[in-house]
Amino acid sequence: MNKAWLLCLALPMVAKAGVMACDPSTFHAPGLTIKSAQWESPTGDALVENCRVEGVLDPYKGMDGRNYAIGFELRLPKNWHHDFAYQFNGGNDGIVVPALGNASSLTPKQYALNRGMAVVSSNGGHDEQEFKDMGLAGGSGFGWDARARSLYGYKAVELLYPVANQMITQFYGQAAKYRYGIGASNGGRMAMVAASRFPNFFNGILVGYPGFNLPKAAIQHAWDIQHLHAVNSDLKQSLTPKDMSLVSHYILKQCDDLDGLKDGLIFNPKQCQKLVNLQDLVCHAGQKDCLSQSKVNALVAIHNGPHNSQGKALYSRWYYDAGMSSNNWRFWKVESPIPAWGYNPLIAVMGASSLAQIFTTPPTHVKGTPKALVDYLLKFNFDTDAPKIYAKTKAFPESSMEFMTPPDAANPTMSAFKKAGGKMIIYQGDSDPVFSIVDTIHWYNKLNQNHNGKARDFVTFYEVPGMPHGKGGPSLDQFDVLSPLIAWVEKGKSPDRVISQARADNPEVPKTLLKAKRPLCPYPTIAVYEGGNKDSASSFICH
Repeated sequence: MNKAWLLCLALPMVAKAGVMACDPSTFHAPGLTIKSAQWESPTGDALVENCRVEGVLDPYKGMDGRNYAIGFELRLPKNWHHDFAYQFNGGNDGIVVPALGNASSLTPKQYALNRGMAVVSSNGGHDEQEFKDMGLAGGSGFGWDARARSLYGYKAVELLYPVANQMITQFYGQAAKYRYGIGASNGGRMAMVAASRFPNFFNGILVGYPGFNLPKAAIQHAWDIQHLHAVNSDLKQSLTPKDMSLVSHYILKQCDDLDGLKDGLIFNPKQCQKLVNLQDLVCHAGQKDCLSQSKVNALVAIHNGPHNSQGKALYSRWYYDAGMSSNNWRFWKVESPIPAWGYNPLIAVMGASSLAQIFTTPPTHVKGTPKALVDYLLKFNFDTDAPKIYAKTKAFPESSMEFMTPPDAANPTMSAFKKAGGKMIIYQGDSDPVFSIVDTIHWYNKLNQNHNGKARDFVTFYEVPGMPHGKGGPSLDQFDVLSPLIAWVEKGKSPDRVISQARADNPEVPKTLLKAKRPLCPYPTIAVYEGGNKDSASSFICH
């Protein structure tokens, strides 16, 4: 039996009816320490009165001599709707972010907490403050402790989930009726891991732009930097904003009207890939709006994905899409402000430290400076270093592909999740520069094949034109995917089209789309313009 459930069974299952004392003494479980519990009035994005509980679970001293524990925040709304949401967080974790049950596509009113759900958020088993002395953005130094790696990958959820449920019972006097998992990016990875490892935990799971093959995606950082560096050692000049604007306009010229309407959104990305040939952009004598052959070569290599010297693919291909001109795409691929050092044009530091210390075994010590991290990526060997994401040692008995990815990622079935009645919605931008949507599409197609073409019975997937990693880009990036998940779980209503619109604070949306609404269609269907008002979603069908 799962150890988490043994713990849950060992705890008193029913608290005195009607108990709502927002006090540390209300909550108890083995290994649990409550740091604070107090009522909070609506503030910021938390729009409802809630009991905010801060706690620590299962502290220990790591093999690296550092202190570890699962730090968490549990928010218990005064007006509870009998649901619970586990918020899976992004990046390298290490910080207990507010437990709101939020997603990038939602407005605050649509967050889980503000719908009346109890919500928990954790640091993934390590505290970023422990690693400040290492000078590493994102706190990847925990990768030197094997247990901390496992906690980050999946174990923190396994341990915290039953305790959070027990605390809900202790507070409200009854258990949650429905349980949801919500996460994006690394949190989306964790959501997919949970569906495979803990199929009975969640009734519904919301997955945004997931890094379910994150160690493989980390190799892409090295691949990108090596090809960009070959163009220009000053990486921010390797592909300039003007270059990427030219690429985006070229892609739109080839593909914009494939869905029946020329509007700046590509709703038929699969067909688009057949029409894009970046060699069309190579400069000829007397041309101005063009790219050098070296820049085109770099872009083509990046979009083909990393390979070893034998030509074996190490991750995935990528889509060409209009959002490649976005600030978000550039942030992840070329340049970024890094808080630890002020403005830094070397975005490689975002992935280098994780690749070196978390995703390869044994971990590699790299100094926490931009130059050292970029040098690590420039020297990364795709024949000898890339296989280290599968490696194990006596001190590190789990490879990163084992503790980071769903056990059935290569051949997904999620049969136990389906059997338990679980439902999942996945969404991702076609211009995601961090995790390839082509990889997600391949995963979904394989899942669909394994369920004889009926994956939509329990998993629905939406592509978002122009959207990069999360919100932004020339996209309609505001849409509610949590409501259809709740309706699917609690009312048995299968999700269909989801209406998307421009976010008011997104400066990259073309002015012609500021009032537009478009349907996001369940994959593999796409939105096709049928005529009529170009701003109305009713003018489009899912075909």
